[in-house]
Amino acid sequence: MFSYMNRGRSFYRSVVLLAIPIILQNLITNSLGLLDTFMVGRLGEAPMAAVTLANIPIFVVQLMTFGLQSGASVLISQFHGKGDKGSINEVLGIGFYMAGGISLSFGCVMFFLPQPFMSLFGNNADVVALAAQYARIVAFSFLFDSLAQVYIAAHRSMANPMLGLYILGCSMLSNTLLNWVFIFGKLGAPAMGVEGAALATLLSRILELVIAAGHICFGKSFRLQFSRLLRPSRDMLRRYVRFATPVLFNETMWGLGTSLYPTIMGHMEGSQAILAAYGLVGNVINMSTVAVFAIGGTTAIIIGREIGAGRQENIYEVGLCLDTVAFLSGQIVGFLFIALTYTLFQPVLYPLFYLSPEASQIATMMSVVAFSILGIRSFNTTNVVGVLRGGGDVQAASAIDLAPMWLLSLPLAALAGLVFHWGILPVYLCISLDNVVKLFLGIWRLRSGKWIRDVTAA
Repeated sequence: MFSYMNRGRSFYRSVVLLAIPIILQNLITNSLGLLDTFMVGRLGEAPMAAVTLANIPIFVVQLMTFGLQSGASVLISQFHGKGDKGSINEVLGIGFYMAGGISLSFGCVMFFLPQPFMSLFGNNADVVALAAQYARIVAFSFLFDSLAQVYIAAHRSMANPMLGLYILGCSMLSNTLLNWVFIFGKLGAPAMGVEGAALATLLSRILELVIAAGHICFGKSFRLQFSRLLRPSRDMLRRYVRFATPVLFNETMWGLGTSLYPTIMGHMEGSQAILAAYGLVGNVINMSTVAVFAIGGTTAIIIGREIGAGRQENIYEVGLCLDTVAFLSGQIVGFLFIALTYTLFQPVLYPLFYLSPEASQIATMMSVVAFSILGIRSFNTTNVVGVLRGGGDVQAASAIDLAPMWLLSLPLAALAGLVFHWGILPVYLCISLDNVVKLFLGIWRLRSGKWIRDVTAA
């Protein structure tokens, strides 16, 4: 029954070698978020709720950038399998243009209209005011971060994930140090509180791009061809639009939908405690998924490379194998973190963030629900992002990812929280329901085999 798992040591060794740097990148990124939350949380529950609120649109921009990366990765991984470096340069150039334009547009909105924009996501005047202060300073960090992330993702798609590890490692160290300096007023700097956290983020994102630019100038593993980077062909633009646009739409709509969840919570009674708990638990959940979701990125690289190289005969079994590994890994980690919720997080971690008793209870509830279905969520991520997208089936992947959220979870969560006022537990259960539906849709598409496509021949 599980014969597809017998793939030999060399296969699993290659998966591990690709996954470890991605795991470390995810660990760095998510540790940074948790450290931000911890340091801001030392200021009180209201500042932590404000940063959670401000991170709603930031999360959307990051997901749009991720969508551009993922769409480009579909092409780059297969071109890498063919050894076509010129086409990779063209894809990378289009990614730079699109990521820069989108991030700059969002940055301008948050810089020039921070108060009206933040008021869209919550109704607590004090929290909105603090969120606006944070948003105005952090606004243009999007531009620096998105350009660096596109470059990192391109190298990851060419089986060089170590570059991202170096760049994001430097970013994390600088962000942590600058948080300590500017939030609390160390080394002679003024104590800026929430604004200090925003300034630290901005400066660390600038550092990311500077390091990436240094690698462009002095790196030897992949040389940029500026003539093709700056002036990609119409044919490549057509391919990019065909395969990256659905992914960009997918991530944008998924990010928008995900941002509506805390927006619903922000308009519920007791929103400050709910948002503080949601922000903390989100970071803890992200920390728990660094390994299992790295499998998704590794899967996309492997699937794309094999299709691009013309080795398609065992692709279905490879995808099924990695989906199974993701499910089992996620479920084991989920059960472990449920135990940690009651033995470590609730008695030790939550008090460090000065959560009120109400917020602590909400955080515990959210943790148990989220970790109970972590295996399902891990399968869905690997299947949609790794197998279906990596195989070039971007339209079906988008439909499977979005339909359960927009047609089921969001309407039910809005009804439960804003119309019937049932409280946060029913709302959070509604939010989690889309993963169950997505599981069955994803299995159906996987078994069909229609997702295996050579996009370089499009």
